[in-house]
Amino acid sequence: MRATLRLVWVLPALVLVGVFVYLPLVQNLQFSTLKWDIYSGSQEYVGLDNYVKLVDDPVFWTSLGNNVLYAVVSIVFQVFGALLLAALIESIGSERWRRGLRAVYFIPSAISLTVAGLLFYFVYEPNLGPLNHALKAVGLGQFAQAWLGQESTAMSAIVAMSQWQGFGYSTLLFAVAIQRIPSEIYGAAAIDGVGAVRRFFHVTVPLVREMTGLMAIVTISGAFQVFNEVMVMTAGGPNNSTQVLGTWLYRSGFVRNNFGYAAAIATVLFAITLGIAVAQLWVTRRRRVEW
Repeated sequence: MRATLRLVWVLPALVLVGVFVYLPLVQNLQFSTLKWDIYSGSQEYVGLDNYVKLVDDPVFWTSLGNNVLYAVVSIVFQVFGALLLAALIESIGSERWRRGLRAVYFIPSAISLTVAGLLFYFVYEPNLGPLNHALKAVGLGQFAQAWLGQESTAMSAIVAMSQWQGFGYSTLLFAVAIQRIPSEIYGAAAIDGVGAVRRFFHVTVPLVREMTGLMAIVTISGAFQVFNEVMVMTAGGPNNSTQVLGTWLYRSGFVRNNFGYAAAIATVLFAITLGIAVAQLWVTRRRRVEW
């Protein structure tokens, strides 16, 4: 009776997850085997041809490389950098200063990615943007350039904006994780004469391991789902140099009218993020922290 009652309570959630999560995944896999004109509605089964085209598509590899770059930079700044900053903030003696700094660093995260992208589009503007004006004002005018108009700098400029926007959120989460560490552990380390640097590496880092694993999963998954900032700032240009998998998927499906190919990109994107998440969860569970 109890088992039946539990099933009744769980069944609506299972139905919703099945209809809105797993069914679309199966349908997308089916769509990826079609040549589909979404305007005329014509469909032609092509098997794995869309995946073969992926291998031979240079823009797909450029997009994947940009996502990987985004993930690596995000791990450095939004995981390791945020952890270091959080530890520095939590080491400050004044509670007022700690609260103030948390708020200051969190403010950019309260701005939507679309708004942040528009803001930095103006910052990077070559003629009126404050970045080039600041470089010229300090005698570094030779470095002033069209940041979003050159293949060599456009992607780096977008990644930099994204780190500015997401850095404070990661810092706040790590600050919460550090606050959960019993103060007695830090007290015992201080009594033993352990300095601040050694306390960070031998106390703080091991005891926030679970949060680090979670942030790594969220950060890498987010890096492979980048879309808004690229569309707002460059729309994938110049010359497709800032395309990411999300924007190339959109362009393939809704601009080039190749919905089956877009579904193949989506399938690859799902497989990458799922594989990374499963691997990181496995590593995190094996190294769970208890106190």
